[in-house]
Amino acid sequence: MKRIFIGIFCFFFGLGFSQNEKTTTSSFDVNYFTGNIALHNNDVLHLIQGHPEGVIVSWNKKTFGNQTWEEDYNYPDYGLSFIYQDLKNDVLGDNYSLYAHYNFYFLKRNLMFRIGQGLAYNTNPYDKEDNFKNIAFGSRILSTTYLMLNYKKERLFDKFGLQAGISLIHYSNANVKAPNTSTNTIAFNLGVTYNLEDEEPAYITNQSKEKFTEPIKFNLVLRGGINESDVIGSGQFPFWVVSAYADKRLGRKSAVQLGVDAFFSEFLKELIYYQSVSVPEEGVSGDEDWKRIGLFAGHELFINKMSLVTQFGYYVYYPFDFEGRTYLRIGLKRYFGKNIFAGLTLKSHGAKAEAVELGVGIRL
Repeated sequence: MKRIFIGIFCFFFGLGFSQNEKTTTSSFDVNYFTGNIALHNNDVLHLIQGHPEGVIVSWNKKTFGNQTWEEDYNYPDYGLSFIYQDLKNDVLGDNYSLYAHYNFYFLKRNLMFRIGQGLAYNTNPYDKEDNFKNIAFGSRILSTTYLMLNYKKERLFDKFGLQAGISLIHYSNANVKAPNTSTNTIAFNLGVTYNLEDEEPAYITNQSKEKFTEPIKFNLVLRGGINESDVIGSGQFPFWVVSAYADKRLGRKSAVQLGVDAFFSEFLKELIYYQSVSVPEEGVSGDEDWKRIGLFAGHELFINKMSLVTQFGYYVYYPFDFEGRTYLRIGLKRYFGKNIFAGLTLKSHGAKAEAVELGVGIRL
């Protein structure tokens, strides 16, 4: 499963960042960071012992408006990042991570906001005999997201520049395997930038701004994966989600959505049985239905052939109480032509993840 997950990630993001540009330049940046693990859950208090530190090494491909979407987003960069993080606790181990990222610019391109999504390798995950204290990471392979907000000045000294700011680095396996309390590092970073080319081309401006219109579209999506309840050792089980929704484009950049999800999560079947025999005071009979149905509203932000999806849902069929009646979904989609897409999304209840969903869909 780990190899499949890594392969899907590489394929998905490799396609997402493939471009056919005539005018490009590249840059590297190296950042040192240090900070603190945020106490988002009292269960991880014993794991917070020092000030985590590490290094972020990134390659960035710049855009100059060869495609209309680049001007729409103020000529962002796209690229790859590597992060090494020492979590300052032998129980937690170290993390090595690889990300695909976008850089977005503001304030005359002096303020940079970066968002990266990728996979991490942890050197010392939970083990019931050798490392039972590490309830943050239940597996070696983790999903990871990082955000960076930097004040940036390029070419201060020939091709070299400086940047400084704050970063948030999140690690979780999204309940693919328990335990999974996760960590969030809030850090200050300081770095050096280096441009590979002597000069940069001019930005292409004033491209066609014709009003974008499109009728309501209907979507059908099938998602799936494996996950485990919070009961350690209860086992990993497959799940399936069938979704149908309508969306309406508000312009080239965004669309709103309204739809329905049907959840078939077999880990709930096991959890219902476990609670019925182990914690009878919870009042679980064991005959409760493990299926759920939810209604959701959402938004989709389009960036070239990629898009960022955010959805908020409410269970209208909810026979077994698990983490509350509301849920969130956030993730990425990649379009293949106008109608077919693939997706990688995270479903959660507030800050508590339930599953990483791999999906395919059609938009008609």
